[in-house]
Amino acid sequence: MEQIDEQNNAYTCLKLSYDYLKYEETKSCFVLCCLFPEDYDIPIEDLTRYAVGCGLHQDTEPIEDARKRVSVAIENLKDCCMLLGTETEEHVRMHDLVRDFAIQIASSEEYGFMVKAGIGLKEWPMSIKSFEACTTISLMGNKLTELPEGLVCPRLKVLLLELDDGMNVPQRFFEGMKEIEVLSLEGECLSLQSLELLTKLQSLVLIRCGCKDLIWLRKLQRLKILVFIMCLSIEELPDEIGELKELRLLDVTGCRSLRRIPMNLIGRLKKLEELLIGKDSFKGWDDVGCDSTGGMNASLTELNSLSQLAVLSLRIPKVECIPRDFVFPSLLKYDLMLGNTTKYYSNGYPTSTRLILGGTSLNAKTFEQLFLHKLEFVEVRDCGDVFTLFPARLQQGLKNLRRVEIEDCKSVEEVFELGEEKELPLLSSLTELKLYRLPELKCIWKGPTRHVSLHSLAHLHLDSLDKMTFISTPSLAQSLSKLETLCISKSGELKHIIREEDGEREIIPESPCFPKLKTIIIEGCGKLEYVFPVSVSLTLQSLPQLKRLQVSDCGELKHIIREEDGEREIIPESPRFPKLKTLRISHCGKLEYVFPVSLSHNRDGIIKFPQLRELSLQLRSNYSFLGPRNFDVQLPLQKLAIKGHEEVGNWLAQLQQNGSVQRLEFVQVDDCGDVRAPFPAKLLRALNNLKEVIVGGCKSLEEVFELVEADEGSSEEKELPLLSSLTELQLYQLPELKCIWKGPPRHVSLQSLNLLFLTSLDKLTFIFTPSLARSLSKLERLYISK
Repeated sequence: MEQIDEQNNAYTCLKLSYDYLKYEETKSCFVLCCLFPEDYDIPIEDLTRYAVGCGLHQDTEPIEDARKRVSVAIENLKDCCMLLGTETEEHVRMHDLVRDFAIQIASSEEYGFMVKAGIGLKEWPMSIKSFEACTTISLMGNKLTELPEGLVCPRLKVLLLELDDGMNVPQRFFEGMKEIEVLSLEGECLSLQSLELLTKLQSLVLIRCGCKDLIWLRKLQRLKILVFIMCLSIEELPDEIGELKELRLLDVTGCRSLRRIPMNLIGRLKKLEELLIGKDSFKGWDDVGCDSTGGMNASLTELNSLSQLAVLSLRIPKVECIPRDFVFPSLLKYDLMLGNTTKYYSNGYPTSTRLILGGTSLNAKTFEQLFLHKLEFVEVRDCGDVFTLFPARLQQGLKNLRRVEIEDCKSVEEVFELGEEKELPLLSSLTELKLYRLPELKCIWKGPTRHVSLHSLAHLHLDSLDKMTFISTPSLAQSLSKLETLCISKSGELKHIIREEDGEREIIPESPCFPKLKTIIIEGCGKLEYVFPVSVSLTLQSLPQLKRLQVSDCGELKHIIREEDGEREIIPESPRFPKLKTLRISHCGKLEYVFPVSLSHNRDGIIKFPQLRELSLQLRSNYSFLGPRNFDVQLPLQKLAIKGHEEVGNWLAQLQQNGSVQRLEFVQVDDCGDVRAPFPAKLLRALNNLKEVIVGGCKSLEEVFELVEADEGSSEEKELPLLSSLTELQLYQLPELKCIWKGPPRHVSLQSLNLLFLTSLDKLTFIFTPSLARSLSKLERLYISK
């Protein structure tokens, strides 16, 4: 009873929210959302197409305007908690309880909906005595194996069906549904002749259908939206589609067998606003009007006759398909793909302005033809004969550029050529820049960078740039206020991330600051001398959001933040890196210490990293691991990995002394010298949360766990049992190891141990004592070799 009362109260609240919705079209949009199955990510594009097909917009209104109004309605419903967001902006979700309420509203006499979506139906729900009052039927998300004939649905306007794959739709199934305006069918075999009586149909969506007799489409003269998605049986569009004078949207994405579109079919669709072909469908564009079979085929020039075209998605297989004097129409949204774009997935409605180039040679004129107005995303892969990707004459087109990704272009020498631009700043909308495997790239920006502002750039990824010696100038670095991710790898000539020349600090009055930077990953930059220049260390709290710092295989690296004499009087407040969680340094043979000397001069003499949970370091033996030897650190670590160090014992002792081991769950000691027992008794007592231990490659190690120190008596039993949280223990390549546990094992319990891996332990004569073996109640995996 309490559950029923709670449900009634929830329905009452939802009813009030629904009644208080200001606009009828918001209510209609809400009701349309219940047509989809439970827990479904509802595509906003589908809602738009249903709304247009149902006549919920004016005939003179562009589809894009209707799409915007649907989006506004959805945002209003989100604000009222009647719809939920998803991981993508293109979808929305309905809570189960809200959907039940929406179905209750939709099933009323006012709406006349019948919704049985996603409930596993195999047959048409004949339990319903009459369908005469139904205006909308949704059976999507089912796998119907048969359909009835002779249904009478005189008021039906919307029908959404999903059928078992390959099922044939009866020829007379639609005879009693002459008022249908929206029809969506998925997974069946259909002769379009069966639709000839649906003369009021405005939106036809066919998904994974075996379509036959497409010439009968000419009967559907009121059709505004025609969609074939993944209809693999379609090899050719019939010329009769060109007779659909009211058609606004034509979508054939995923129709991989489509080889031919007759010449001038597209050009006759004068009201066409949106043409979606995608990357896998028709690719037979020919500027001379003949395809390889000798039949007449479509040409890109037909697009110029479509004065209302606003949205376009298509693939052009080769440069030769673009007529010499062809100019793309002015578009609001587009996905244009040229050449081999197999690495890029773009099937669906374009949500931005995007240009993808792959596996082709480009001349400057062709690139300018493709460089459309309001370009936001550019991806270039495996393109030759391109030396400057964005020449100065295209600067006007960079105002809206948000994402640039360039990969495997062997001839590219610079990305952006900067000229004297009056309208400043350049690249101010750029949020993401990715450059991969560009062996000839010498600079990213060529020219006066004072005209450039990167204040929107959040993600910078660089990989395999063999000739790059620096990335940014100090003036550019000043504008990186929103940079969140910096990833650089395999750039062997890179010496400086921020170039700092003599006198530069006098020219640039402000020091670079990175208030949003969360992740720094630098790998395989053999000539890099430091990550940040001196000027960064002059800025108090210059990296306040840094969470992950990872540097490896940088043989010349001496400092993370460079310091010079005369800079140490600059004393920042402690902690300097308040949010640092992960710190990994490896194979940096010349790195003296991670953090600058000035960091040690704080009020209490202790360096604090309050959020640091994972520490993995491999440094030179004669240097300390975080800073100079007089550093005192406090680290609330959970994971610790020490590799290739000669003084590991001192490290562990220092961590224990400063109270940094109580939270440790994972410890790895690898290839470390001058260590005989990495876990002395005093340290072991503090490791109450230790779960995983890996020790290997330590040639002098004789025992792993020292249970009682030499000067202690057996009566001093403290904080028992030891190692009770340990779940995994891996020991390998320890030639001097004589015992794993040294001391009275009665102080130890291995009650949580699940995995024990032992290999290449030349002097080990036994593993467990009888008392230890009795505690192994959870041991599942035991590996012993060599």
